[in-house]
Amino acid sequence: MAKPHAAAILEDRWNGAKGRRLAKRGWRGQVVSFTGYGSVTQARVLARVLLTKRAQRSGADAAASDIELYHAMQARRGWRSFLTTPGMDMPVTVTVGARTVHTRTDRSGILDITVEGHGLEPGWRSATISTPDAAPATAALNIVGPDVTFGIVSDIDDTVIKTMLPRPMIAAWNTFVRHEGTRYAVPGMATMYRELLRENPGAPIVYISTGAWNTVPQLTRFLRSNGYPLGPLLMTDWGPTNTGWFRSGQDHKRAALHRLARELPGVEWLLVGDDGQHDPAIYGEFAEQRPEKVRAIAIRRLSATEQLLSHFTPLAQDELGPSRRKLAQVPICRASDGYGLQRLLRVALGKLPVPSDVVVED
Repeated sequence: MAKPHAAAILEDRWNGAKGRRLAKRGWRGQVVSFTGYGSVTQARVLARVLLTKRAQRSGADAAASDIELYHAMQARRGWRSFLTTPGMDMPVTVTVGARTVHTRTDRSGILDITVEGHGLEPGWRSATISTPDAAPATAALNIVGPDVTFGIVSDIDDTVIKTMLPRPMIAAWNTFVRHEGTRYAVPGMATMYRELLRENPGAPIVYISTGAWNTVPQLTRFLRSNGYPLGPLLMTDWGPTNTGWFRSGQDHKRAALHRLARELPGVEWLLVGDDGQHDPAIYGEFAEQRPEKVRAIAIRRLSATEQLLSHFTPLAQDELGPSRRKLAQVPICRASDGYGLQRLLRVALGKLPVPSDVVVED
């Protein structure tokens, strides 16, 4: 096994020392649950354990006070969510249906576990997650039925949220500076997603982003308040890793797509992103490798101003390119917002056949 990167070692030492100091002052682990997904045979449960200041109460009152404190903190400017201390290597008990599993969090306090043989029926279900020091938390689970053949994968920045900032500044600004109430939704995207899921009962939607797990509570509230359907947010862990200072966002998206293909083998995905950077290349590559898993690709076209702010050129980063035209059964739709994409997808996903080399434009 490769030796951990020096940056990861330093970060672990800092978090460990900080965690020990806070534990002596009475801080305890609090579970922050995320939305998960799965099939009738297995379920992926996602959560994070953070150290929070324990109120001087007991039982349910103390647990309720901790949760209220955490959510009040999360509702402020995003930088506050990065002042948290992860519950490193903390024991966690996860119950999904008929199965109970004992595990531990990773070095960032993340819980990402697959529970097999849970016995749950398709639909929205829940998992229970607990630590020795806190009341159990409930995590929503979307159990996808074996008869479901359609699903949506969606990028977040510039696809469902307007950023209007240079790419190197987007994550930092939206995460650390702006209040979550000042973000703006891309017109028509929520409507498109709701209509597609209404027409395909039981279909899942999964949001994949290179953003940090710290931002999941804020993003979940943003999506809910702007009418987006509920679905798992598959994020990354910012900062040092065992291989370097930062992890690759592109590799994260590739790995997430292939994992979804393995875990939900009967689902064909509509892949939705934008042409501001790497979505066309990642989706095109995945469609070439697994064409039977892709129903269509929908790319939101950024305006010239958005393109200029995104990567300092007014031209789209359309990395599908001529070589991607060989994507046999995969129609590609492009429009500037969700309303335009929805019109094109009615054709691309309809009953009428689409020519094999078509690139649908609005």
